[in-house]
Amino acid sequence: MLLDELKNIVGENGWTSDADDLEPHLTERRGRITGKTPIMVSPGTTGQVSRILRTCSRYGTGVVPQGGNTGLCGGAVPDSSGEQVLLSLSRMNHIRNIDVDDFSITVEAGCILADVQDAAAARDRYFALSLGAEGSCQIGGNLSTNAGGINVIRYGMAREQVLGLEVVLADGTVWDGLRSLRKDNAGYDLKQLFLGSEGTLGVITAATLKLHPDPGNMLTTLVALDSANQAVELLAYLRSKLGQRIHAFELMSDRCLRIVARYLPDTRHPYGQEYAWYALIDVAADDGPDVVERILGEALAHGRAVDAIVAKSEHEAERLWHMRHTISDAQRPEGACLKHDISVPIGKIAQFIGRAQSLVSAAQPSCRLVVFGHVGDGNVHYDVLQPKDADAEQFRADGQVLTEAIYGLVTELGGSISAEHGIGVTKKADLLKFCDATGIQLMRTLKQALDPQNILNPGKVI
Repeated sequence: MLLDELKNIVGENGWTSDADDLEPHLTERRGRITGKTPIMVSPGTTGQVSRILRTCSRYGTGVVPQGGNTGLCGGAVPDSSGEQVLLSLSRMNHIRNIDVDDFSITVEAGCILADVQDAAAARDRYFALSLGAEGSCQIGGNLSTNAGGINVIRYGMAREQVLGLEVVLADGTVWDGLRSLRKDNAGYDLKQLFLGSEGTLGVITAATLKLHPDPGNMLTTLVALDSANQAVELLAYLRSKLGQRIHAFELMSDRCLRIVARYLPDTRHPYGQEYAWYALIDVAADDGPDVVERILGEALAHGRAVDAIVAKSEHEAERLWHMRHTISDAQRPEGACLKHDISVPIGKIAQFIGRAQSLVSAAQPSCRLVVFGHVGDGNVHYDVLQPKDADAEQFRADGQVLTEAIYGLVTELGGSISAEHGIGVTKKADLLKFCDATGIQLMRTLKQALDPQNILNPGKVI
């Protein structure tokens, strides 16, 4: 029997069918998607993952890989059938090797992102991936969703941090691609197939990742702006003056900060007055803050910004970043929300925000907008909060028309309907509607080739 075989593979401490143990693994982070499973298996080795997939393949049973379950599209939760096996990678959390001379680190998929960062820092190296959930998300999930975060402007997406992968395929075959080569043109770059595939093509069990020199001291500043377009112009100006020293450039509307200050303890609006927009910026300033502060002063003098607050301590910088990272959590008391994780070319960010606001005003004039994102990579989180007196479920149901209008605008501007959160189950229909038909067919071809029985995260993405 399948369940007995799985229990034998992982041993007494490697599985659970207890409802209380399973509960936090069966609901996605926002609480809107809940599934069922007869068992969650937690293998401790790649060999055990291989045996699990080989066994499930023999039975034709679906397997849902799960990391920290911090995703926002339902991609790591089993469906409601109660027939899919949940595969947790949490026990595979060892750092296998750090090579300081090679600037690389090899880690297992269940490693918490913050632990990878700390392990690198302990050896005077820097792992660049950073996002709000880094204290609980796992590196396997980060890679399988191609996570973004705040440092994309300087270091790129998760896929750009990867040198090699270890992956278990649907039939249990293990592909050992754990190499740290920067140059390798011996055929296809196979690791790229699995990065961003959300566990539908293979289960990532380990990765060799790029490390970087410690960037040293960071200057953090919160700059007040009149418009989103001013943010784009300021970023261009700072990049021309500071180049690769800019690590993060985050855009936030004033409502973002007001909501955080209203609902989260120990927070307050950083400015005594309200401006329309703000940019939260991190700049490497290992040679001291004087040069950066002078350039900021020049930007203010030339009308590229309205005001600026420079964090005078690490604690002040952490408080500013805490406000940015908690925007999504602070929205929850405000009611239902239509969330749009989109990207457009950087030069079209202001155009998107302006035109999208017109769409929202025409369709739902009482809605409130919470807009924030990563200007340096064109990623905008465009959240539409329900009117205060609206029914939440009805608002969500009616909101699909508005969401499709927003995605239509994104497509017109040459953007993407999913910048960093993935597709999961919540965006499957949108993927088919707004993405290129040839691209969809190529995805289907890859899925059929690598997982002909459709047992890997079935029902997700494609």
